[in-house]
Amino acid sequence: MADPRGFLTVRERELPANRPVPVRLMDWREVHEHRAGHPEDTAVLTRQAGRCMDCGIPFCHNGCPLGNLIPEWNDLVWRGQWADASDRLHATNNFPEFTGRICPAPCESSCVLGINQPPVTIKNVEVSIIDEAFDRGLVTPQVPQRLTGHTVAVVGSGPAGLAVAQQLTRAGHTVAVYERDDAIGGLLRYGVPDFKLEKRHIERRLEQMRAEGTRFRPGVEIGRDLSWDELRARFDAVVVATGATVPRELSLPGRELEGVHVAMDYLHQANSVVAGHDVPDQITATGKHVIIIGGGDTGSDCLGTALRQQAASVTTLAIGKRPPTERPANQPWPTDPILFEVSSSHEEGGERSYLASTVAFIGGEGADSGHVRGLRLATTEYLPDGRRVPTPGTEHDIPADLVLIAMGFTGPETASLVGQTGAALTARGLVERTDDFATSVPGLFVAGDAGRGQSLIVWAIAEGRAAAAAVDTYLSGSTELPAPVTARTVALRP
Repeated sequence: MADPRGFLTVRERELPANRPVPVRLMDWREVHEHRAGHPEDTAVLTRQAGRCMDCGIPFCHNGCPLGNLIPEWNDLVWRGQWADASDRLHATNNFPEFTGRICPAPCESSCVLGINQPPVTIKNVEVSIIDEAFDRGLVTPQVPQRLTGHTVAVVGSGPAGLAVAQQLTRAGHTVAVYERDDAIGGLLRYGVPDFKLEKRHIERRLEQMRAEGTRFRPGVEIGRDLSWDELRARFDAVVVATGATVPRELSLPGRELEGVHVAMDYLHQANSVVAGHDVPDQITATGKHVIIIGGGDTGSDCLGTALRQQAASVTTLAIGKRPPTERPANQPWPTDPILFEVSSSHEEGGERSYLASTVAFIGGEGADSGHVRGLRLATTEYLPDGRRVPTPGTEHDIPADLVLIAMGFTGPETASLVGQTGAALTARGLVERTDDFATSVPGLFVAGDAGRGQSLIVWAIAEGRAAAAAVDTYLSGSTELPAPVTARTVALRP
């Protein structure tokens, strides 16, 4: 284990300081410094890694669907053995530079130390290991010793698709990844702002994957530019990893007004501009009163983006009650509790309002009648059956020039897939699959949110790794690839 008295002598969580708010609002760089090798940050990291208890039953393994070997790499970091720490980290996680930045860290919720102390800063240790590994040149291509002669197409280049591709490439299969956007990365590329994940992290991992033999085909939409049947005819197996990209809508009076958009349209354009692309008629928050409907990660990303675009004001609305700041009794350890969270974007500004039910979008007057100029709200009432409805008589209007609907996603886009292959869907509209990620169509598999529904990046990577093992078995008759989850594994959530 790490320091045998570490959790007794160092009882508090320590994290490296973020960049000052006034400074970081002037650019799109990451909020966190992640100063690999910096003496002060290394000292903080060593102390936190030393707090790991190396428990008899490390529940952090179960808190993360990847089964990360957290006590092992905590010990190695405490000892300064960075190469070994990188090896143990990569043994279960293809992309720790992504999870260490944007995963909400359910592993920390299940840390045994968290029963009576603040948990170990597992996420910061993880991202520090991978940053140090890249800086030291420890992350190198793992080229397969032989090729099997089998070919696999992966449709979608988010974390699930990339995990599938890397695992199958290393197993010796020839893998091509298709992406409809102009660059590889899926939601990581144009959905997550640079202040959470700078795109250089994607590029250096793609460089490794290209050197290993994975082939990338951006700018190709399967079902339109190339049919699903044509793709299946060209490859021995096809993996659907397109994510759950259909936004949850808010069908209320005034939804058709200009200035009311789903969040991902706004974020995609903003991130494209940051990447240097020209976006005609860009949706922008500059000088506007912005309302964000939805208090999750997407809403937080919209908040940070709007503040950097110098919005006049930003208000985030949540229909429910404000979550507690400490673990409630009905969400005991080691479950992942629903708590009041303050993201880096919330630290930067804006207002948050709870128990706010949207009743209607209000347009302007005269020539301005086609544009949103306000939002009609009511206080949320909880009915005995659990439904949340507007309370009559509490309606009031607030100004709004731009409204972003950030209420999550309902499932994948399946029209062309079903129409061209006949693949079966579940009652929720997800791509139906068996425990081994196989769809109803022979040779067609599905991994990640397209089959699971909207979820966390660690689940996407875990499913990608497991689906790769299933595809390898389908092609070769057996596999040595790890399969951390099945298609029906559920999260440890209350």
